[in-house]
Amino acid sequence: MKNKRLNKLYYIFTPIFILTLATFMNLRKTSEYIYLNNPSNIEYNSTLKLENESKTTLNQNYGKKNNYEDKQANYKLFGNLTVKNSNEKILPKIKVYPGGQPVGIKLKTNGVLVVGLSDIQSENGNKMNPAVEGGIQIGDSIIKINNEPISDSKSLIDMVNKNMKLSITISRNGKDYVKTVIPSKCNTDGTYKLGIWVRDSTAGVGTLTFYDKETGKFAALGHPITDIDTGTLLKVKDGNIINSKIISIKKGVKGTPGEVRGMFIDEENSIGNIKNNTICGIYGNEFKMQNNDEIKPMEVGFRSEIKEGDAKILTTINQEKPKYYSIKIEKLLVQDSPGPKSMVIKITDPELLKKTGGIVQGMSGSPIIQNNKIVGAVTHVLINSPDTGYGIYAEWMIKELGLIS
Repeated sequence: MKNKRLNKLYYIFTPIFILTLATFMNLRKTSEYIYLNNPSNIEYNSTLKLENESKTTLNQNYGKKNNYEDKQANYKLFGNLTVKNSNEKILPKIKVYPGGQPVGIKLKTNGVLVVGLSDIQSENGNKMNPAVEGGIQIGDSIIKINNEPISDSKSLIDMVNKNMKLSITISRNGKDYVKTVIPSKCNTDGTYKLGIWVRDSTAGVGTLTFYDKETGKFAALGHPITDIDTGTLLKVKDGNIINSKIISIKKGVKGTPGEVRGMFIDEENSIGNIKNNTICGIYGNEFKMQNNDEIKPMEVGFRSEIKEGDAKILTTINQEKPKYYSIKIEKLLVQDSPGPKSMVIKITDPELLKKTGGIVQGMSGSPIIQNNKIVGAVTHVLINSPDTGYGIYAEWMIKELGLIS
């Protein structure tokens, strides 16, 4: 009798538990804000739906792209039971010009980045490291010494050799700290040193994702520029993008990523100023649009509009103009906050696979097109599967650029 009761309870509560767990997992995939061009109900599956409410608020911002209508919406179980509230931001259609062409990137850091440590042999013959003793670590950015801004490695060397005691302002994980360091006189050259290696600039080649003709703003890469030694996101003091051309391609194979090799053209003439280096790419303004009647503005597709399935990328793999190549969006990933790994993509185009092996370094930023909308950009390649990699949602990029709030 007891076993029968337990069996009944099992058959009653097991489906409830499974439904609750499934609902919880589905809610994890939802966001507090959803951007749409038109108000609509969204059906995530047969049990969970997002339904509009009647209450709306019009938000006026500077620039017509930033005007949006807030619409309250509820996630409902079986269309009846509200399990979570959300807001739909109804925006006008946003159109930008697609990129796909290679660009040279030159970046100067804000302060200098500590990329290595090295002991100093002092005058008395002892090995020491003043920076380590003062609490400075690899990955720290030195932005001030004795309240004087540090702009590059030369200004750092000058300050170290002018002062016997240093009050060093560093930036670490988004916070500023002040460290006291006493330089040591090196017995090999007689100069004062901290015992660190630093970097104050970087350069490379990437791909332009899109630009806005109205504001002159542009977006590229889709992922951050990080220091090659420490992996630290480089903070921008200033930088620019310049024209570039592809000179050769190293084909990617399993275990070894490929590479697009490019060279800068007319370095003295910038085609845009870099203002921000973020987890979602590089962004700037004063983009100088090239005269090309073939380039037409294209609508941006939001996350809610992207579907798993066929799509295209626009990229350049030779000295000609950007060209469309077929891909497949294999999986849309859960993201409640911006990040460069939004979707899993796979190259399916025979021509691209033959020439590059799939996704290669330097292709980052190539716009992903689906249903004639820019829905994302290529960001990463899987080393052991070069035909497969990641892309970022275009929604994150236009948000970083300030085209939506």
